[in-house]
Amino acid sequence: MDAEDEPRQLEQLRLEIADLRASRRRIVVAHDADRRDIERDFHAGVQQRLVGLAANLQLAEGSLETYPAATKALLMEMGGELGRTIQHARDIASRIYAPMLETGGLVPALRMAAAEANVRTRIDMPSGTAVESALASMVYMCCLDVFERAAPGASVTVILRTDDATTTFEMVVEGGGIDGASLPARDRVEALGGRLSFGTDAEGRTRIVGSVRA
Repeated sequence: MDAEDEPRQLEQLRLEIADLRASRRRIVVAHDADRRDIERDFHAGVQQRLVGLAANLQLAEGSLETYPAATKALLMEMGGELGRTIQHARDIASRIYAPMLETGGLVPALRMAAAEANVRTRIDMPSGTAVESALASMVYMCCLDVFERAAPGASVTVILRTDDATTTFEMVVEGGGIDGASLPARDRVEALGGRLSFGTDAEGRTRIVGSVRA
């Protein structure tokens, strides 16, 4: 190492270490926030709905013989509420880990997430592409971040390519509503040793590009 270059390289190393520590701290903070949101959604949503269903079930049991028609209507209403509660529980679970990633793969999981977020999407991924589990989960969560933040009427194109050494994915958002700097995606990618960049082109489309080496 050239003696004149040594201070510069040491300073660069210190900056990289500081960036890594900051990234890890953001990941911890983001995960804590996610857990609080999930807990809040569970208690305010699923748990309260189940408590309401339990109360209505007791009411139906007590009125079955005296008011059969009203009880039947109440039971039908409870059936609809039960269906909504199950869907809410599934939505919460998908924010932790999407079962579709294992049962169907990355593309079906992304399509389902986009449909639930009411976002028009196109997925460009060669058939037969194998994506390692941790990478698939990372790409899914990054896309989910975008789907949930996209403006009404926006469309998202997801492009994924892999080779022997690198997995690269790109999200192109048309219709606005995305601030790339505010996304947790950068920390998700950097946690796997990758890099992520974003920008807006002349047409107003936001491009978010991530790459991870195997």
